[in-house]
Amino acid sequence: MMIALYPNNCYLCNMKNNKMYEADDRMISLIRDNYDILQSLGRFGINLGFGDKTVREVCEDQNVDTSTFLAIVNFTINGYRQFNDISHLSVPTLLHYLEASHEYFLNFKLPYIRRELVDALDEKDNLARLILKLYDEYARDIQKHMRYEEKTVFPYVERLQEGRADANYDIDTFSKHHEQTDVKLRELKNIILKYLPSDLLHNNKLTAALYNLYDCETWLGQHAEVEDQIFIPAIRHMEQCSKQSDVTAKISNMINQNSNTNEQLSDRERDVVVCVVQGMTNKEIAEHLFISINTVITHRRNIARKLQIHSPAGLTIYAIVNHWVDISSVKL
Repeated sequence: MMIALYPNNCYLCNMKNNKMYEADDRMISLIRDNYDILQSLGRFGINLGFGDKTVREVCEDQNVDTSTFLAIVNFTINGYRQFNDISHLSVPTLLHYLEASHEYFLNFKLPYIRRELVDALDEKDNLARLILKLYDEYARDIQKHMRYEEKTVFPYVERLQEGRADANYDIDTFSKHHEQTDVKLRELKNIILKYLPSDLLHNNKLTAALYNLYDCETWLGQHAEVEDQIFIPAIRHMEQCSKQSDVTAKISNMINQNSNTNEQLSDRERDVVVCVVQGMTNKEIAEHLFISINTVITHRRNIARKLQIHSPAGLTIYAIVNHWVDISSVKL
């Protein structure tokens, strides 16, 4: 009888650890189970040497939002979306993570892989020069993509946090054009695997460079997923809150302006406003209040002059915030 040493053939694949990590788990346990998270620690600004402290203790000691750290870690490890309430995520922590990721990739990872390729290839060989040219094109594409985020997207988010939202830009503009730029990377890997001479394929340096190219592809995929699944929804939520706050401020300003005017609405004018809000025509208002249509028109002109509000929608908002009508009774 043959005993299966590896149930479900898990030894054939890079099986993920399906544990959902929580704030009270020890940080050392998380790293021991998922050593690739070591690279992420630096992007959060977390230094090593945390002993047996929990995730929460380490994050609090190093000024990192625990919920956001766990959301990204659990997502990148296992694809878990534990952040049903996106408002609990810290946008400053997300920004720091993404900016540090760019710094790592552009200033360390890409130059490091190029040095490996140069060291492994004979630059006098035409195919070797083609490989380096293709790699440089790929690196420029990645750099252009990330620099756009640093010059446009990240400053936009910072202004949004300060309450200075841009009228002509939003996160969906970025989302629609957010694509992974890994086509040249796949082409480069295929050339190395399929067409390089056999003696070079046994070159340990080239094998190491090829491994790093695969690792690079995995990392970029995770980075793009974090932006698509966590960062963009979080910023979209901020935009919605900002718009709501802006509407509230405008309404408050409108009330304050009108409360300071010397001309207040008469009781009959208030009655007319309520009728307008309820969707009545001038004729219906006249019949309801037992006045002539001309009188209704005169009242509406006076209301518009006193409040500087000329639309039924504006009068509706004014009536709601002044508690003349209940919002539940208004047909929106």
